[in-house]
Amino acid sequence: MTTEQTQQEQRPKKRRSSAERAAAKAERRRLRNRPIRTRFRTFIKRARLALASGDVAQAASAGREAQRVADWAAQKGVIHTNTAGRYNSRLQLALNALKARAGVQANPS
Repeated sequence: MTTEQTQQEQRPKKRRSSAERAAAKAERRRLRNRPIRTRFRTFIKRARLALASGDVAQAASAGREAQRVADWAAQKGVIHTNTAGRYNSRLQLALNALKARAGVQANPS
């Protein structure tokens, strides 16, 4: 064994600050959450476009899908549960208003 190898074995392991560890962890979470957040935003946009089109059946279908994805994103911790509830509530209110304008019986729930 050479002196060089012995010195390498005796060197302490390089330390990493807690700030560096936290930054790395935040980056991993950001990358993991990004596709979920993107999917959430996409489905909300689709629901809003369907509501704007005035087609009750299409809006109802898109609204259900958006609510499902919002609840899923909240379950994953990407958005807050109250945020998902707020989006769901506003989508349902808009859908009920559209149904009222179209003369269709609104869903009471």
